[in-house]
Amino acid sequence: MNIQIYGKNKCFKTKSAERFFKERKIKYQAIDIAEKGMSLRELESVLIGMKNIEEIVDKKSLLYSVSNFNMLRSIDAKKQCLVDNPKLFLTPIVRECESRKATVGEATKTWQEWITCNNKK
Repeated sequence: MNIQIYGKNKCFKTKSAERFFKERKIKYQAIDIAEKGMSLRELESVLIGMKNIEEIVDKKSLLYSVSNFNMLRSIDAKKQCLVDNPKLFLTPIVRECESRKATVGEATKTWQEWITCNNKK
């Protein structure tokens, strides 16, 4: 299992996601999204499992109102806006790289399903 957790250092939900995997002895890579961001390719990989790009945007962020994200029409422009402004991401974003699945926010039920499926292999 190859888990990546994109989060923010002071985010309670990010810490909760890290604790979930740590308690189950699942290794993960923690990435401070505010500091390191996310590449366009990583973003596109995360979006495979999402209904739309709006799911991963923190609309309560101060940056959201000044970024004009909601005014952007094309999906490519929205992707680039997120890549350029990593503080716009809602966290945590948890990605299981091998199966190309991803979640946003606290999704313990889904993460447990990933672990169960992985153990059956």
